[in-house]
Amino acid sequence: MQPPTPSDLDDHDLPRLGEQLLGKHIALLVCGGIAAMKAPMVARELRRYGAEVTAFVSAEGLRYVAEEALAWSCNRPVVKALSAQAEHLSGDGFDAYVVAPATYNTLNKFRYGIADTLLTTTLASALGRLAQGKTQILVAPTMHGSMHNPILDESVHQLQAWGVEVIPPRDAYGKHNLPDPEVIAHAVCRALSSSPLKGVPVLVTGGPTPVPIDSIRRITTRFTGQLGFAIARELYLAGADVHLIHGATTFMPPAWLPHTVIESYQAYRETIHAHLSARPYRAGIFSAAVADYGPSEVYPGKIASGGALDLSLHPLPKVIQEVRAAFPALHMVTFKFEQNLTHEALMAIAQQRLQQGSQAVVANRAEEQGSEQVAWLVRPNQEPLLLTGKSYIADALCQYLATALNG
Repeated sequence: MQPPTPSDLDDHDLPRLGEQLLGKHIALLVCGGIAAMKAPMVARELRRYGAEVTAFVSAEGLRYVAEEALAWSCNRPVVKALSAQAEHLSGDGFDAYVVAPATYNTLNKFRYGIADTLLTTTLASALGRLAQGKTQILVAPTMHGSMHNPILDESVHQLQAWGVEVIPPRDAYGKHNLPDPEVIAHAVCRALSSSPLKGVPVLVTGGPTPVPIDSIRRITTRFTGQLGFAIARELYLAGADVHLIHGATTFMPPAWLPHTVIESYQAYRETIHAHLSARPYRAGIFSAAVADYGPSEVYPGKIASGGALDLSLHPLPKVIQEVRAAFPALHMVTFKFEQNLTHEALMAIAQQRLQQGSQAVVANRAEEQGSEQVAWLVRPNQEPLLLTGKSYIADALCQYLATALNG
C-alpha cells in the first residue's frame, strides 16, 4: 500500500467541474425519507460548481443522514431548528432553495401554506421571495409510487404555476427515486443562469457518421464525440435549449442531456434536416466528423471474407452546405480538421469556410495535437483565438454564441 498522491486542495475543498454557481448561496432542504442518505453527495456536487451550501434538515431527516456528514459535506454548520437568529430568513436569503429529497408530506404542506416545521417555514419564506423575483425554488419529489395520487398531482401543478421547478424523479422499482446528484446540480445551474443563451434553441452535432459497406462492415473515423458532448453540456448548464445529435461510438451521452443517437451518415443527414425544419434553432455547432466518401454500392448481405476487397468510393453530399442553403438564418459554427499542412494553410481554409457562409470556424490539424486537444476559433475580422482542451473549447464557444447571438 502506497501513500496517497499529494493534493493542492484543502481537506474540505473539491475539484471544480465548473463555475456556474460561483458566489451563489444555496439552501439544501433535507426531508425525512431514506433518500436523505444521499443529501451529502448532493451538497458536494453543488459545491463542485462553486456554490456555498447550507443544509436545513428536519428531525425525521436526521434519522437517515448524520448531522456530521451534512456539516462535513457543506463545510458549514447544519440548521436543525429555528431560533431567534431566524435562520429561514438568512439576511438577504438564498439564491436558490433545493428540496432534495422532497417528501409527499412536505410538498403538500408547502402547496397549502402550512408552516409548522423548520422546512415548511423556510419554504413559506422562500415562496414569498420567489414571488418577488429574488430566488429560485427547486424540488426533487421522492416517495413510493403508491403515494403518487391526485392530491400530489394537484400540489405539484400548483407549485409549478407559482414558479417552483420540479426536478423529475428517477423512475425505478415502482418508486420516485432521488435523481443523481449531477442532475440536481445541473438543474440548479440552469435555474440560476443569467446567460443570454438561456432558453435559446441550439443544435450541436458530434461523433462519427459511418457509411456501410455491407450489412456488417462500415467505414468510420476514430472520433468519439466527446467534444460535441462537452459543447452541448456547457450550453445546457448555461440554460440553452440544446439538443445534441451524436454519432454512436463507445462513448454515449448521459440521459439528462437531450440528444439523438444516429448510426450512419444517411441517418445523420436526415436527422439534421428534420430537426432544423421542426424547430426554430438560432444556432448550430457542427463538430461531427461527417463522412466525405461512401461506397458506390452497399452489398445487401455480408461480403465473404478471405479474398481481396475492392471498393469504389464516391463523394457524399456536404451536409453543412445543404444546411446553409436550406436555413439561411441559422448562425453556423463549423469544424475543420486537416493533416499534413501548415498552420497558415489551415487558417486559409478556415477563412474560405467563412466566405462560404459559416459565421465562425473551429479549425485544427493533427500536427498541433498533444495531450490536450488544440483548436483555433476563427471569426471574420478578428485574430484567431487559440483554444486548448475540450472544456476550454466548449466554454469559449458558449461565450462566443452568447455574444454573437445578442450583439
